[in-house]
Amino acid sequence: MLVKPRLCIKRVKLNTFWLAPLVCAILLVCFFISPKDVWNGLMSSTAINPIKILILFLSMTILSIFLDEVGFFKYLASAVVRKTGTNQFKLFTALFITVSIVTVFTSNDVVILTFTPFVCYFAKNAGINPVPYLVAQFVAANTASMLFIIGNPTNIYLATTSGITFLQYLKVMALPTIFAIIVAYVVMLLLFWKKLRKPMTKPTGEKVVIENKPLLIIGIVWLALCTVFIVISSYINFEMWIVAAVAVICLAVSVLIFILAKRKGARELGHTLKRTPWDLIPFVISMFVLVIALEQYNVTEKLASLFGESNPVITYGIASTLLSNLVNNIPMSVLFSSILSNLTSAVALPGVYAAIIGSNIGAFLTPLGALAGIMWLSILRDNNVKFNFLSFVKYGFLIAIPVLFAALLGLFLVV
Repeated sequence: MLVKPRLCIKRVKLNTFWLAPLVCAILLVCFFISPKDVWNGLMSSTAINPIKILILFLSMTILSIFLDEVGFFKYLASAVVRKTGTNQFKLFTALFITVSIVTVFTSNDVVILTFTPFVCYFAKNAGINPVPYLVAQFVAANTASMLFIIGNPTNIYLATTSGITFLQYLKVMALPTIFAIIVAYVVMLLLFWKKLRKPMTKPTGEKVVIENKPLLIIGIVWLALCTVFIVISSYINFEMWIVAAVAVICLAVSVLIFILAKRKGARELGHTLKRTPWDLIPFVISMFVLVIALEQYNVTEKLASLFGESNPVITYGIASTLLSNLVNNIPMSVLFSSILSNLTSAVALPGVYAAIIGSNIGAFLTPLGALAGIMWLSILRDNNVKFNFLSFVKYGFLIAIPVLFAALLGLFLVV
């Protein structure tokens, strides 16, 4: 992933992160595990079904990307930046709060993809160092993503495979997320204090106008309705993935009706589908196959025994953070869901929430911690921002350690 994140075949660009897991999964099915077991796992009616989890995550991503295509996120960021004047502390705080709020209702990956180019653009125009704002944006996106179950695919996988509902999740994760956000903000202020003291001498951004307001309203309405129905899904006996899938279908139908009524094309929907991270499908399914193999050979059971049942918050919080940076946070989540299924519920549930914290906070320890980190560095390279692997690790280590323990402290107080 670090050496060759993309393959370019003529005009087609392919991300490489899913290729190795796919090859390994194919080899396992050919020589070690039964295709029938894999099929039964993929078609399972239980919560441990990667297809349902992928539909939920991709549906929420499509709703968010559509809003970005309409120009909503750029408009929002521009409005916030223009109102902060020349005070860098105000700008830093406003960006951190905006990214945190937007992430809560969308997802960390979407926010990183949409806000990072904008941050590079306004920092260049304002003649200021972009690093404090880029780090703040990245950290905020991967911290606030803990609050809702839909904020990160790892949240979705770990929580849904454990049968945790939206409101049950929120009740537990609210305090750890608040602790983590406060500590992250304070630590970054201390790190970037000298850089932020310098006043800006140029305007920070241009006014962004949304050209197609009806499409904006359509996008906001369906994202809002989807979020509301996901919150109450456990009370109306609808699974979250069904709610999200129906919302995307309704969005598409609404846009098509608008196109027919206005008799003019709208590229936003097509661009949204092109930008959707479809390569997560082979990645997650391949990792699911790998975990099936580990289960059949009793590896996950032995790992559960190795971790033990004492202090699950600390044990699984630290272990998930470290393992995320060895194998990436999505494979870690798939593996840990299997490990935790071998434990009693009294130990497994705190372990699940701790692993969720590790999967989010671990993202800013090193670029390997999450796909978001790899995408983020790639965007910085495309925008000629000097920020290498070692810089990422330096800032990541200084921020991740206090934020992780703040979040785990909040979880410990709740559970």
